[in-house]
Amino acid sequence: MTARKAVMLTGTGKRYDIVSAFAQHTRVIACDPNPLSPAQYAATVRTSVPMIKDPDYVPALRRLVEEHDVGAIVPLTDLDIDVLAHARADGRLPQALVPDPVIAESTYDKHACHLLLEEHGLPSPPTVRSDRLDDVASYPVMVKPIHGSGARNIFPAQTRAQAEFFIDYIDEPVMLQRLMDGPEFSIDCLSDRDGRCLNAIPRTMLESRGGESIKGTVIADQELIDLGRRVVEAFGVRGPATVQVFRDAEIGYGITDVNTRFGGAFPAPVYAARAGQTYPELIARMADGEAVEPHVGDFLAGRTFTRYFWQVELDEDLRPTGRDIVSPPGPPAPR
Repeated sequence: MTARKAVMLTGTGKRYDIVSAFAQHTRVIACDPNPLSPAQYAATVRTSVPMIKDPDYVPALRRLVEEHDVGAIVPLTDLDIDVLAHARADGRLPQALVPDPVIAESTYDKHACHLLLEEHGLPSPPTVRSDRLDDVASYPVMVKPIHGSGARNIFPAQTRAQAEFFIDYIDEPVMLQRLMDGPEFSIDCLSDRDGRCLNAIPRTMLESRGGESIKGTVIADQELIDLGRRVVEAFGVRGPATVQVFRDAEIGYGITDVNTRFGGAFPAPVYAARAGQTYPELIARMADGEAVEPHVGDFLAGRTFTRYFWQVELDEDLRPTGRDIVSPPGPPAPR
């Protein structure tokens, strides 16, 4: 039997859940500049790579692709999506499951993403740059960095005076977006190499910290399923994407963010997927060159996740000891 091609995950950081889920189904090459990145210890191969802005970053990934027969590259952070997109477009890393460069750059720029959504007839809350303050139709608004992430420097402003204060306070370009008054949802999507949506799984945002969901429930909302599919197919997304949506009592649904990577609530599309259809399994199949048929809306609703912290002990040479903080035999199974 021919050996499966490996999947490379970049910027693994703390996402032990993602790396270990992939490692159940295929060989995983974990890349992170930090040798203390805990998630890499769940991979088949762990390796430190140069910083993203280093000229040797892409060449280093190419060497790993050749050495380990990598069939798919999946970024786990926003930071290198545009770098991988350009490397894919010019043929240096054709294995990268990322959108075209213009989409990668536009989704990293929240104002450009708003304009892109409007261009495709997709719902986005009224949004203006801070230098167009006179164009704000009504308050309250959210003042947020154009290149922000992790809910950093996002503040609600009830009045123009408050908005002016936060514009001056935040030391980077910002925009003002209508403060949506309804519940927040996220839609975890996966697309194939041709930009076809394979599945779109909506979930509630029961609780989040630092912009990352830590509790949520998968829901069978057909309108959200259709909206997620429309977004990723309009944008030509390849691989995973998370679409963040609010439902406002006055204007209805409004998309506030499109992240062309796995979201914080990675457990949701794994728990909710039917047998053989978890996103890591589908990506492993795509890495092998297999065609995966779309099954949008086919998942198990009602699954709830609640996330927590754990850790890995390393010895003096930064090798995992295999010892757990609760041993033996480790933490008890949930009951």
